[in-house]
This record gives sequence, C-alpha cells and structure tokens, in this order.
Amino acid sequence: MIAAGRQTPAGETLQAVIFDVDGVLIDTEPVWRRVETDVFGSLGIHLTEADCRETMGVRIDEVVDLWHSRRPWLGASRQAVVDRIVAGVADEVRRNGTPIDGALDAIAVVRRAGLACALASSSPLSLIQVVMTALHITAEVDVVCSAEQEAHGKPAPDVYLRAASSLGVAPAACLAVEDSVIGVLSARAAGMCCVVVPDDHTATDPRLEVAMRRFNSLRELDEHTLEELRAAYFA
Repeated sequence: MIAAGRQTPAGETLQAVIFDVDGVLIDTEPVWRRVETDVFGSLGIHLTEADCRETMGVRIDEVVDLWHSRRPWLGASRQAVVDRIVAGVADEVRRNGTPIDGALDAIAVVRRAGLACALASSSPLSLIQVVMTALHITAEVDVVCSAEQEAHGKPAPDVYLRAASSLGVAPAACLAVEDSVIGVLSARAAGMCCVVVPDDHTATDPRLEVAMRRFNSLRELDEHTLEELRAAYFA
C-alpha cells in the first residue's frame, strides 16, 4: 500500500464505503474497450486502445458524443450506438462476469464493520443491475447510483453526491473506492476520501496523487486497512 494525498481528517466519522463498479468490482474495462472498438469500427470509426483509455470511467453517452463530435458518422443515431455498446457489455457480463480478486471480500469487510455500502458508477443502471446479479451482491448493497441519472457524469461529483445523499450521510463521511483517474477526480470533487486500485496503464498518471491511498489489489482493503483509513482521514 502506498500513501498519497493529504493526511487530513475529514471532521466526520466514517459511515459508508462507496464502490465504483467497472474495474473495481468486475473486470469489465477490457470488455468496454473491445465492444466500443467493434461498434465504432462498424461505423467506420477506428479506435485504438489508447483512444478507449482516454474515456475510461466516462459515461457512455458522453463517450459516444465525444467521438461523434470528432469523427461524425452517418446512419445510426448516437442513442442507437449507446444501446449497442451497453447491450454488448451486458451480454459479456451475463456469460462470463466474475468478481475482481478481493472484491467480494472487501464488501464483506465493509459490512462486518457496520458501514453502509453503495455503488456509484458511470454505467447505466440496467448494466449495474446485471453486474450485481452476476456477482451475487444485490443483498449487500444499500444504494445504487448511476451517473446516467445526473446532469453531469464523472469527473463531475454528481453521482457521488447522490450516493451520499441517498445514504443520508455527509460526503465527508464516505470512503470512495475507484480505479480510474476520472473516478478519483469525481470522488475528490465530492469531498470524499478516496482510495484507488489502478491498472498498470493508469498507475503512472500523476492525477492519481489526489487519492489518499493506492492499492495494488482490492485485497488490501481489509479490516486493518479500513481502521487505518478511519484513523487517518475521519474524526
């Protein structure tokens, strides 16, 4: 575990842990890239892996809007493209969706600590529900929030603020768990303590320094580490 960010208590007791979904609980980031590449390719828009990583963590309608503004296509509407991508990812989750190593244990740690548990994702609500079913975590989650319900997706703080409000707790009483730069910026903009579990490509991005802790694996979020975070960043 590598310390990062400011070692300043938030002035609130820790009451909730809010997990991102894609790349945190389930390894769907490669699936998103593959499906986006296929769907955009069918429209004559040839995306590289670097292109797809540029929008990692961004709401899918905003991704489609971005590429339409840069490389307009004829025929399929932007909503139709969104629907095709979401359907492709959902199909893959239904067939092969498994939790990221340590994800279920981390949720169990949160529940044993008596903390509320929420999800705050850029994915559409329908896809989040597919993931929860595949991972068998529906009963463990108190609140589910999708950025599709917000005026602005990540890195705006909207979805994290909604999660805190829905739980009935202050943002400063929440610990966010993220994997992407966009997600970390969103959680920090909401005024939350945030830990990040980046992949190898994202790990070198200097913008992750605003996260309070960096994990190599979600298995590092155990009882001891949760208490360490509580002592360091919460009243």
